[in-house]
Amino acid sequence: MIRVLLVDDHKIFTEGVASLLHNEPDFEVIGECQNAAQVKTTLKDKDIDVVLLDINLGEDSGLNVCKHIVEKHPAVKVLAMSMYNDESFITKMMKNGASGYILKNTGGEELLKALRTVYKGENYQSKEVTDIIMLSLSRQKAPEKNLYELRFTRREKEVLELVAKGKTTKEIASELFISIKTVETHRSNLLSKFEVKNMISLLKLAMEYGYIK
Repeated sequence: MIRVLLVDDHKIFTEGVASLLHNEPDFEVIGECQNAAQVKTTLKDKDIDVVLLDINLGEDSGLNVCKHIVEKHPAVKVLAMSMYNDESFITKMMKNGASGYILKNTGGEELLKALRTVYKGENYQSKEVTDIIMLSLSRQKAPEKNLYELRFTRREKEVLELVAKGKTTKEIASELFISIKTVETHRSNLLSKFEVKNMISLLKLAMEYGYIK
């Protein structure tokens, strides 16, 4: 059972998502919060697996709430769901520890997929979010000279390209006909080679140095 806390300053939105999740046997909605104070209180009193968090909480900032959750409740995963499709908001939320970012125009099926993905400890960005990041990076001036040359195995290149397309570990494993554990090993090797801690940072470097387009 995935225990979810819904956080948005518009109650009609949390009620709508709650209605969707109530129809799924593997989800339990623990609560609905409209501000940061309610979130902090609920996290102290309830066991939560995933927080579905909006960036705009009226007088509060979801960016700060995300940072608080990650620092004070490290076992809880944060999935950002916002109307903001600006790369800076996406990057800030991920830097503050969110495990995923999707837009509010996302359909119910992808929302469920995103929640299940981050619950399992993986990062999730919808294809639209990944495209926004990639477009922003493509507009930046390419570095004049690589700081280092990286070598990849054929599988690592394939995994990197599929990650850039927004594929999850499970989807990559299915497409390449390899085990999930093998995909995780390749992802870990890529993180090590780029000397970064998350896939967002990896994708940025991979784009800057021309390893993906």
